[in-house]
Amino acid sequence: MKLKYFNDKILPAIVSRKFVVGLYILIAIITGFKQYYKGSFNNYKIFKYTYYHTINQQPLYENYPQQYDDSNHYGPVFGLVIAPFALLPDFLGTTLWNIANALLLIFGIYSLPLTLIKRSVLGLLCAHEALGAMLSFQFNVGLTGLILFSFSYLLKNQVGKSAIAIALGTLIKVYGILGLAFFFFTKRKMSFILYGIISLVILIFLPTFLSSIDFTKQAYIDWYSSLVHKNDLNVSLTSGQDISLMGIIRRLLQNPNIPNLPFVIGGLILFLSPYLRINQYKNLAFRFMLLASSLIFVVIFSTGSESPTYIIAFTGVSIWFVLQDSPKLNWIVVLYIFAFILTSLSPSDIFPKYIRVNYVQHYSLKALPCVMVWMVIIYQMLTADFKNYKINIE
Repeated sequence: MKLKYFNDKILPAIVSRKFVVGLYILIAIITGFKQYYKGSFNNYKIFKYTYYHTINQQPLYENYPQQYDDSNHYGPVFGLVIAPFALLPDFLGTTLWNIANALLLIFGIYSLPLTLIKRSVLGLLCAHEALGAMLSFQFNVGLTGLILFSFSYLLKNQVGKSAIAIALGTLIKVYGILGLAFFFFTKRKMSFILYGIISLVILIFLPTFLSSIDFTKQAYIDWYSSLVHKNDLNVSLTSGQDISLMGIIRRLLQNPNIPNLPFVIGGLILFLSPYLRINQYKNLAFRFMLLASSLIFVVIFSTGSESPTYIIAFTGVSIWFVLQDSPKLNWIVVLYIFAFILTSLSPSDIFPKYIRVNYVQHYSLKALPCVMVWMVIIYQMLTADFKNYKINIE
């Protein structure tokens, strides 16, 4: 009787759109207020001052220790994106910023052409990783949503909207460019290219309305230089970044001089190899697998990956999982549970601090399950006939 009540009443409520969206808004509010009142919102200060530095035409990528620690690494257009929040008092801006990112992600998930229950399950599976990213006010949450929108719009042949999502994501944080991975899934390729060029040109010049043409031009040059410099810093064995395949190898061997290039070339070859299976493009499951592969690939082969970046990769892992016939594939369930524990839960207090610091962080082990899942995805994409994958859509 109790089980029937759970199945008939509680479970449908938990997987309803209203509950999942409400959960994300609640997480955003709690994390925003919690971090503000702890005084732990340095990333938000960096974002906020990007707007003020833009309107005052001050260098965007210099250090400003009197305002915040670290430095800005987002594109010049970000000054416009953060402006509505920067103009508010910090106690309100921080929370609304998290809410905006949470809504981008969850509505990006609900834009996917899957059944409502699969989209809701996907949202629930990603909620803890999103919480971790929102504790540091990361735009990675919103960026993941933009990538999902770019995929969904392209499947619906809304190429203009897809191009805008890709251009905006790319000009804020380079990871957004992976939306181009879905280019071959649209029949309106020339329209997509045209909309992409127009979107890029408009967005590149938009910051001039807050500053000037000369300042904006210099800002893009400085942005490139800052990313190059940041990449050099990331490979330090003691940095909180380089949570990647290369980071695992470097830290296991205690050798920061192991180069990225062989890993990146090998990864690109594997990533691109499924594109040779042109006859599979028409299958929706194949397209979703490419989405999952792209979301993981861009993180596990990036030296800039840190713990909050993994909302991107873990969304890919979760998409891969909901595509599977899990009751018949117990090893997939085990692999996903392993990923959820080591990737999503490991940065939290659920893990003993000694293990978290001396093993998970020290050896970049947060990346390990994502690397394993990505290899499985590549194998499946190279061998499976995706017309046999039954994906119900709405």
